[in-house]
Amino acid sequence: MNATKISAPLFVQQYQQGGNTIIDLRTEAEIASESINHCINLPVQVLDEASFTQALSSHQNKDRPVYLLCQSGKRAEMAIEKLKRCDTPQLIIIEGGLNALKLNGIEVINGSNNMISLERQIRIAAGALTLLGVILGGIINPIYYYLSAFVGTGLMFSGITDTCGMGLLLAKMPWNKVKQ
Repeated sequence: MNATKISAPLFVQQYQQGGNTIIDLRTEAEIASESINHCINLPVQVLDEASFTQALSSHQNKDRPVYLLCQSGKRAEMAIEKLKRCDTPQLIIIEGGLNALKLNGIEVINGSNNMISLERQIRIAAGALTLLGVILGGIINPIYYYLSAFVGTGLMFSGITDTCGMGLLLAKMPWNKVKQ
């Protein structure tokens, strides 16, 4: 299944008319930090055909498209891959995600959670592991340089394949869950 995409300005116009079904694919903690109204929370790391069907069961008008929203658009692409064999309504990716919607004036609800975005968490973790490998390699044993090489290889793989194992792992961490 190939999903279509919609630009942020066009989506904002449609959103203001109402009646859209929007799946927010970000982590619970990210959504608690900031979100837009009328979204179904379904983090991409738990998304599968069954959870998607269940989420839409009470919200979806069968002839209306479903909009996929994440922070920048990458997780929406991942969601399409996960749902490619599912009998779904038309899926539309919001280009640029929430970042682009904010730039186009959509009203954002700011929560009390001061969460660091998953994207920033990945950059912090990759930088810290690379620095750690260099420091340990210089002080203790040159074999620790392989840690930096491993992280660099992972970043290259992520860029080439447009998937991020570190991001999927970080999304499952307890600090990315909403505390009840």
